[in-house]
Amino acid sequence: MDFSLPEELRMVQTQVRDFVKGQLIPLERQILGRAADMSDARTCLPSEREEKLIEMVKSMGLWGVSVPEELGGVGLGTLGNCLVEEELAQTIVPFNFGDVSPILFDCNEKQKERYLLPLLQRQKHAYLALMEPEKDLAGIEMRAGKANSHYVLSGKKVSLSKAGKDYFAVVFTTTDPEKGPREGVTCFLVDKGTPGFAVTGGEEKAGWQAQVREPIFLVFDHCQVPAENILGEEGKAFHLGKRWLPPRRIIRGARCIGVAQRLLQESTTQAQSWQSFGQLISGRPSIQAALADMAISIHAARLMVYEAAWKADQGEPIRCEAAMVKLFATEMIHSVADRAAHIFNGPGYGAGLPIERLCRHAIATSATELALELQRSIIATEILKGLKV
Repeated sequence: MDFSLPEELRMVQTQVRDFVKGQLIPLERQILGRAADMSDARTCLPSEREEKLIEMVKSMGLWGVSVPEELGGVGLGTLGNCLVEEELAQTIVPFNFGDVSPILFDCNEKQKERYLLPLLQRQKHAYLALMEPEKDLAGIEMRAGKANSHYVLSGKKVSLSKAGKDYFAVVFTTTDPEKGPREGVTCFLVDKGTPGFAVTGGEEKAGWQAQVREPIFLVFDHCQVPAENILGEEGKAFHLGKRWLPPRRIIRGARCIGVAQRLLQESTTQAQSWQSFGQLISGRPSIQAALADMAISIHAARLMVYEAAWKADQGEPIRCEAAMVKLFATEMIHSVADRAAHIFNGPGYGAGLPIERLCRHAIATSATELALELQRSIIATEILKGLKV
C-alpha cells in the first residue's frame, strides 16, 4: 500500500502552495482592510490585481485545472484538483485556478464555442441560477412554457456567483410540473441582453458589510429563449453532470481541509504567543487537547479525501465514498472552527482578523443539515445493498 503522491502531483502541489504563500496570503490585509472601522474591507481583489494573478497562473500552466484537456483545460484528475483546492482554501483571498461548473461540460459543440470556451478564457461570466429565494431544490417554482421554437421563462432566481460585465445565466426551471424535479426540470443558457432577463443586486460592499457576500437576483419576465439554448435534454436537467457530482463532493472536502489546516496554524501561533496569568496558554491541558483534536480530525479527513479521490481517478464507484467525505469533512470543519474559537477565547470571531474570515469560510463551505441527512441516506443505502461493510 503506497500513500505517497505521484511526482507530477507533488510538483503541482508545491507550485500552488508557493503561489498561495507568496502571492495570495500577502494580499489578505487588502481584503480585511486596514482602517479601524473596516471601512476599506473588501469582498474581492481589485480587478487589476486579479488579472495579474491570473496571468501568473496561466504562465504556470495551471489555468483551468478542473477542465478536461479536450475542452481547453489542464485536465487534472480528482486527486490533483483536491491538492489544488486544499492549498487555495488556506487563504481568505477569493481566487481560483479557472474553476468551471462541470454542468457546462455537457455543452454541445455550438454551445462550447459560444459559452464554455469564452467562460474559460474569462471573456464571459456565468451565473448559476439554480436556487430560488427562500426555496429548496425540491421547491422550484420558476416555469418555462413552450411557444413554437422558443420557451418563455418567468420567475426569479438567486445566485452567489461573482458579478461580471459580460455574462450568461445557467437557469434551471420547470418545464413539466407533473413529472417533478427529476424528470420535469430543464436547463437553459440565457444570454445577457435577452429581453425579459434582468440582473439586480450583487453590489460590492465596503466596511463591515464586506464580510457577507450580497446575493444576486436574476429576474425573468416572459423571457423568450430559443430551444437550441437548452443544455442537455428537455426535462433532464438534474441528470446533467451526474458523473461529475461525486468527484466535486470530494473536492469540496479538500476545501474544508484547507480551511481547517489554516485554522490549526493560526491557533498554534496564538497558543504559542498569548499569555494568561503570566504563562503561555500552550501549556494548558485544554488548549493542548483542542490542538490535538484539530490535528487528528484534519488528518483523518485528508486520508479519507485522498483515498476517495484516488478511487475516482481509477474509475472505481465512489458514490458512497463521496457521501462519506462530504459528511465527515463538513462536521470536521465545524469542530475545528469551534476549537479555534476556544483557543482565541472569542476574539477570533472579531472583525478584521484572518481567523474571523476563516471561521466564516468554514461555515460557508458547510452543507445544510438536510444535505447531510441526504449523505447519510446514500451511505445507508449502500450498506443495505451490501456494497459496504
